[in-house]
Amino acid sequence: MISEWLARVGSSIPRGFSRHYILALLKEKPMTGKEIIDKAIAQTEGRWKPSPGLIYPLLGRLLDDGLAVENDDGRYSITKKGLAIIRDLESLNGIIHKQLDVILRIGNMGAAVATDLVDRVITIGTTLSSNLGAMSRDDRSKYRQFLLSELKKLDEPEKSGRDRKEKVDVE
Repeated sequence: MISEWLARVGSSIPRGFSRHYILALLKEKPMTGKEIIDKAIAQTEGRWKPSPGLIYPLLGRLLDDGLAVENDDGRYSITKKGLAIIRDLESLNGIIHKQLDVILRIGNMGAAVATDLVDRVITIGTTLSSNLGAMSRDDRSKYRQFLLSELKKLDEPEKSGRDRKEKVDVE
């Protein structure tokens, strides 16, 4: 299933991933562009070798968006704004993983729904990533609240199903 999805997408690295990957690395510790490249190669056992032509322009955009700063020693550090973005993404990621786990347990129908959901999430994530710099704090807050409320709606059928079962078992 995943290999079919990757074949459709056309790359093993989804669009927008590199930006979030760099922010996650900078959250751990300040790094140079070369250290980021080396870490990616090591973590993927050589399956992904990001080029300087990918990493350095992304670092430039992170600087322009106020998500990272360049230190005197040439290393890049994440800013408070960058940390806030990472926290939001981690929160959203946790919710999505929980939902996908439930859907995948349903079987083939769940797998089809999960594939569609992954495609949609990537589209939303890509759009969000490319527009974050232009969004005001208020816009980002409204967008985050919208996403969280929509994800909570996915939990409601599961909850109401459990509540019904509990009521039947109690009676």
